[in-house]
Amino acid sequence: MINPDLTEIDQRPIALFDSGVGGLTVLNAIRQRLPNENVIYLGDTARVPYGTKSALSIVRYAEQALHTLMEYDIKALVIACNTASAVALEPLRAQYPGLCLLGVIEPGAEAACQLSSEARIGVIATESTVNNQAYQKAILKIRPEAHIRAAACSLFVALAEEGWHDGELVEAIIERSLQPLFTEFGTQPALDTLVLGCTHFPALKDAISKVVGAQVRLVDSADTAAEALYHALAQRHALNDANGIGQVRFLVTDGPERFVRVARNFYCEAIEASSVELVDIQHHAAAMLEKKLFKKVKNIT
Repeated sequence: MINPDLTEIDQRPIALFDSGVGGLTVLNAIRQRLPNENVIYLGDTARVPYGTKSALSIVRYAEQALHTLMEYDIKALVIACNTASAVALEPLRAQYPGLCLLGVIEPGAEAACQLSSEARIGVIATESTVNNQAYQKAILKIRPEAHIRAAACSLFVALAEEGWHDGELVEAIIERSLQPLFTEFGTQPALDTLVLGCTHFPALKDAISKVVGAQVRLVDSADTAAEALYHALAQRHALNDANGIGQVRFLVTDGPERFVRVARNFYCEAIEASSVELVDIQHHAAAMLEKKLFKKVKNIT
């Protein structure tokens, strides 16, 4: 449970969990908004992508990640993955009611509702997130009158990971992918607000903005998640206001070298391969559960 006596010099780390590297855009935003905070980033690179997995598997993966991260005495967890946020956020909150636990969908939906003047809101994401309708449901909960259009733009993930963030080819792909969102209302823009509903997409933000034009406001799920985290920690008096820049620790479940190579396309700070730790969250979580059960049995006997 949260300790009510904590002051705003809480140096315990924040944890970020993602299926791979896309969550690094959220880490960028957190480093800018909360530079003093210590952060642990866990990428489940052995099982990426999550979008092709069942809901049951995604919840299990997220539980394993959180059980592992709890060993680091974290004060908050951000699920920096839209798919995992849509499926696993509420089950994890039920298991850890005292932990500050955030996803990227709710803050993005709230920001879109605030920014949209005509309640014409678009959502671009991976196919799994679009089909899940998590953004659509979250937006309609706040603004029931909203007209929402969504498009699966999975190709954007490949562009972002390959470092193709701008140029004529990238803009042509973006224009072709977004065309269905802007054609229904004839000569009038179908949307006034567009949610970047995948943590990979902020890497393409400038190119997307150029294609859709200045009249369409973009909602960056990374920025909105960082802002939501700041307010959540402030309410709990759990900010780290100590002097100095916080430390970042990287954990992956497979391929540290590839993680570092692809991370250059998302993260604004240099990462050394030697500093990326390889962890087995599946067996770690099983070991922790066994340890807890043994302790419970011992206390009973």
